[in-house]
Amino acid sequence: MSDADLIRRCHTVFPGHRARSPAEMYAAMAAWCEANRIEHDVYGSGELIESFEQKIAALLGFEAAVFCISGTMTQVTALRLASGDRANAPVALHPTSHIFVHERGNHQLLGHFAALRVGDPHRPFTAADLEAIPDRLGAVGLEIPMREIGGQVPGWDELEAIKAHCKARGAHLHMDGARLWEAAAGYGRPVAEIAAGFDSVYVSLYKGVGGLGGAMLAGSADFVARASEWFKRKGGNVIHRSPYVVAAAMQFDARMAAMPDYFRRTEFLYEALRAHPEIRVNPVRPAANMLHLHLPVSRERALSIRDELAERHGVWLFNRVNHGVLPDTSYFELYVGDNLLAATDEQVRTALDKLAAALRAPA
Repeated sequence: MSDADLIRRCHTVFPGHRARSPAEMYAAMAAWCEANRIEHDVYGSGELIESFEQKIAALLGFEAAVFCISGTMTQVTALRLASGDRANAPVALHPTSHIFVHERGNHQLLGHFAALRVGDPHRPFTAADLEAIPDRLGAVGLEIPMREIGGQVPGWDELEAIKAHCKARGAHLHMDGARLWEAAAGYGRPVAEIAAGFDSVYVSLYKGVGGLGGAMLAGSADFVARASEWFKRKGGNVIHRSPYVVAAAMQFDARMAAMPDYFRRTEFLYEALRAHPEIRVNPVRPAANMLHLHLPVSRERALSIRDELAERHGVWLFNRVNHGVLPDTSYFELYVGDNLLAATDEQVRTALDKLAAALRAPA
């Protein structure tokens, strides 16, 4: 039985939002377009996309924002421009940066910029880590929150110190804000306050927002205009962005309003997990509505437990699972969204009880 079939049979689902079928998604988009008399953009020009770009820019506290077809294109373009403006000085990135982990060496193979790994792979880097670099830096890329280490974020004072350091050093400070909306609830501050002091910010239009894809890059009007031209040169000049913009815009406000609820549900989950010391949580306290759960069993055993709980008890705990650093350990990422909001407290506790019992049982 496929994972999708198993999930459909479950009454309690932990990760993410309820997946909508293409038919459901397109029907909702069509109804929203009809209700709001939406017209297609043409190569990025049109009332819908331009007003949505302005909305994102205003939320983040920047002069301008522009749509891009993918976050991968967005970020390397922004960092290439920043590095180029500073005599191609290198870009400082955390070892778990999306550019290093998921982009197949594009920054090197396509000649975008030179990159330096900065900081400990298991913690956010600090201003002191940046100060220890003797080279001139063209840019610093900082992910908020940091997905690959459980959604950790720098403490507020540390974040302000990083901003001050980059400004004093003349380095462009860029934010990978793919999940910035989620971190705002953890910081308890508006996104514009978090973004203040950054020179550019990338945000995703799908992830927590639930759209079909796409991204926005925010910054000064001049920087955004230059990036937009490079998006076109790289093949991002699709004739209609409207499907991506509609899918995000039609649910954007509702998703933003729900972020505090997702975070409170994450706090409840942390408390519920205290009853099960065999399940280790990273980070030690929630910084966003995401976390990593570390298990004392192999990846293969974890998948077996997941499927058994789904088939026998109607509980779906996670999607993918990764090998742990130590033998016979594993971990998975959990994004807290509509699914966990819909589950009762008792359903959550019962599911965790069953997971813990399965972890203790002999394989």
